[in-house]
Amino acid sequence: MKFRLALIPAFAVALSATAFSAHADQLADVKARGTLVCGTLTTTEPLGFQDPKTRQIVGFDVDMCEAIAAKLGVKLEHRGLSIEQRIPELASGRVDLVSAALGYTKERAEQVDFTAAHYQVPMRVLVRKADKLDSFAALAGKRVSAVKTSTPEIYARQVLTKSEVLTYQDGPAAFLAFMQDKVDGFVTSHTAGLRYLAETKGEGVYINDALAWEPSALGVKKGEPAMLGAVNKALEELEASGDIDKLWVKWYGPETRFAFAREKKLTPIATFAK
Repeated sequence: MKFRLALIPAFAVALSATAFSAHADQLADVKARGTLVCGTLTTTEPLGFQDPKTRQIVGFDVDMCEAIAAKLGVKLEHRGLSIEQRIPELASGRVDLVSAALGYTKERAEQVDFTAAHYQVPMRVLVRKADKLDSFAALAGKRVSAVKTSTPEIYARQVLTKSEVLTYQDGPAAFLAFMQDKVDGFVTSHTAGLRYLAETKGEGVYINDALAWEPSALGVKKGEPAMLGAVNKALEELEASGDIDKLWVKWYGPETRFAFAREKKLTPIATFAK
């Protein structure tokens, strides 16, 4: 009888631990440790890049991470990511949130969950003004560069079916290939490409057409409804207060070298899932 009684407390503890584990979620983990691990790009100005003076990673996406962390009542732990790391790091739980030019696609939505889209941008092709490539049709038989596994690569392959798409590890490498005349065009989002457009010093120009309009959102690990709901609520509050617009003006406003308006406001991701 004493043997049985001795086992009961241990069994109860094990059962309690199992129940706790079953009900634990990522949002609870974030609040318990007091930090939000948020991943951004580090080589894409002005979304996420290294400030030459402070050597810190700064940008619109970094500020969005800070704003979301503040709304959740925790501190930010920043994590630098490459384009191809975004979904694997999120799916594995090594980051809690991704704010890294994450364009929505149905294929990606099978791997991670998307918040509402907080901005939308056109996909562009940067070409040399002297080449007079003024349409997508003019790129037939030409080479274009894009970042490997990025949505610009996806759209380039869908639309520029008569062009050869060469992929590179990141934006600077894809742009360098363009500047070294290894390719005739560089496929990029309008916002990310503004930095490179400026660096051509007037020799580059966007083809006056969009491959597609891409909704960009924040990424959350799949199967974490509490986390997704909390981040969406934070985005709604930031939109209502005008804080997202303020951050956009800070990095893309008329006083910057990018001067790109945020035309489309916070939009439910279900709008694009149809």
